[in-house]
Order: sequence, then structure tokens, then C-alpha cells
Amino acid sequence: MAHHEHHYQVTITWTGNLGKGTAGYTAYSRDHTIHAADKPVIPGSSDPAFRGDAKRYNPEELFLASLSNCHMLWYLHLCAEAGIEVTAYTDAARGQMQTDPDGSGRFTGVTLYPVVTITNGAQSALALELHQRAHRFCFIANSVNFPVAHQPEIIIKEGVVS
Repeated sequence: MAHHEHHYQVTITWTGNLGKGTAGYTAYSRDHTIHAADKPVIPGSSDPAFRGDAKRYNPEELFLASLSNCHMLWYLHLCAEAGIEVTAYTDAARGQMQTDPDGSGRFTGVTLYPVVTITNGAQSALALELHQRAHRFCFIANSVNFPVAHQPEIIIKEGVVS
């Protein structure tokens, strides 16, 4: 199969000039917007630990959401190919980040906790196994330099009408 290159673009606009720009560390807000063509604007800020607005998404949350989202989309794709009917999926992903004395930092690990509801109990082993395949295919997980663990749970809801 040939390699294909894909391109993405988002626009980040800082909206936190409180009148004095970055005249001092406390003189500005960390608020910004994240926008991609023809999509809703996402309100962003920094983590409250770094003077951000807790009511807005911060980069760390969006990064964690990207890992979880990518895994879910690959998982659903693989289940559809395997004939596994998924009727619900949720993931309460958690990540750990470490900061250094100089202010730099990095994520050191992420654990995904997908809870998946399927309609056929005979497929539960395969449904669990497909999480490993989804991880292998996830573009975002393949781009990080820390471990991404999975602790999936499968719920059987046989006889569910789609």
C-alpha cells in the first residue's frame, strides 16, 4: 500500500491581551481560541496551575482527548470490520505530566479506560483484543514518546435493537 501524506491546519488566536500585552507575567490572560475551517471554535486557556481559566480547555486536556479519540475511532472501525456491534463507548482517560525545575515538562504516561457495550457475549474476547490492534493503528499513539496503557471493560447487552 502506498504512503499517503495528510495535512491539517488549525488557527490559534490569543484573546488574552488585557490592555498591556505581555508587559508582565500576570498582566495577560492565557485565553485563546482554537479554530479549524467551518467548525465550531474551541475556547482554550492554560491549566489553572499556570494561570489559566478552568472553564476553558487546556492543551493537556486536548492532547489527552486526542489520544482517547483516536483510539476510539480505530476501535469502532475494527469492530465494524469484525462484525462486532458496539452500542456504546465511553473513556475516562487519565494522563500524568511531569514538570522540571526550569519550567519544562512532558507527559510520562496515559491510561485509557474504555467501557464498551456490545450485543453479542460470544464476541467479548475479540472485542477486548481489538483494543490492542486499535492502539497499534492509532496515529496519535504512534506519535508519542511515552507509554499509552489500556484498561478496557466490555459490557454485554444482548438483544439490543440497533
